[in-house]
Amino acid sequence: MFESDRLYLRLFEEKDAETLLALELKNRDYFSLYSGTRKDDFYTIDAIQKKIQEYIKQATEDKSYQFGIYEKGNNELIGKISLNSVQRHVLQNCVLGYMLDKEQNGKGYMSEAIKLIVSYAFEKLELHRIGAGVMPHNGASMRVLEKAGFHKEGLARKNVNINGRWEDHEMFAIINPAHDVG
Repeated sequence: MFESDRLYLRLFEEKDAETLLALELKNRDYFSLYSGTRKDDFYTIDAIQKKIQEYIKQATEDKSYQFGIYEKGNNELIGKISLNSVQRHVLQNCVLGYMLDKEQNGKGYMSEAIKLIVSYAFEKLELHRIGAGVMPHNGASMRVLEKAGFHKEGLARKNVNINGRWEDHEMFAIINPAHDVG
């Protein structure tokens, strides 16, 4: 677990299934705008438990790391943030993913969470680079990444299939400052 003044991040555990399901159900329509519509069987406790078991397996294999974003004080799960597609050897990189409860938008939580996970990726995992993609119409998400030190690299056309449509994504990245020589 690692934390800021207002929140903390913690890898998902099996005990988190009910709260993760509640977050997903509460934000079902909102999350589908950015990640695609999921089938009804995704929104069951069994499916979420299996998903968390897969998260745990992926972390032990150094393939991806899935964290809950928790508000300090009340320990409420308010979002998810992840380091996906971890690549080692000559690449040492990953892809950032994140979602925040719609009611928590505009409070600076995601900016804090991204800064925390970037520190984790660079200091604990010793990664060199983190990439992220944002649909061009999501200006708020782009500003969050820029506040956290990411820089825009360009446009990936028809990059991700969301709800049956290939969507463009503005591509962002941040380089580990300990590796940024030359």
